[in-house]
Amino acid sequence: MKTKSKIRSKTAISVAARIAGEDIAKGDYVTILSEIIELPSYLWNCSGISQPIDELVRLRYLPNAAGEPHKVVAVCLPFVYAKRPRGNLIAFDTRQQQLVRLDRDNGRSLWKQMRKAKRK
Repeated sequence: MKTKSKIRSKTAISVAARIAGEDIAKGDYVTILSEIIELPSYLWNCSGISQPIDELVRLRYLPNAAGEPHKVVAVCLPFVYAKRPRGNLIAFDTRQQQLVRLDRDNGRSLWKQMRKAKRK
């Protein structure tokens, strides 16, 4: 059995890179990779592990907004202030949210397309 596949020579795949807060700059396109939630250990009553009552349990999860591009407007660590394609501002706390930097060309392209979708 013979199969054929077409390879597009102009197709480029980019990878979003994890970024530390101090490496984020104004004008970067970022998105949330994951978030950390801290819950009191007394909510963990079904666990077989006994923990001190004042200790926090940390959970990492993937938020619904993961992948949505944001354009950085200011950085004042640990906070990163960014603009959404819809126009409103959001503040990220780099202690609780792991950010990734999007490729500049991809970020700009996504940003423009999401702004057009907003206007319609």
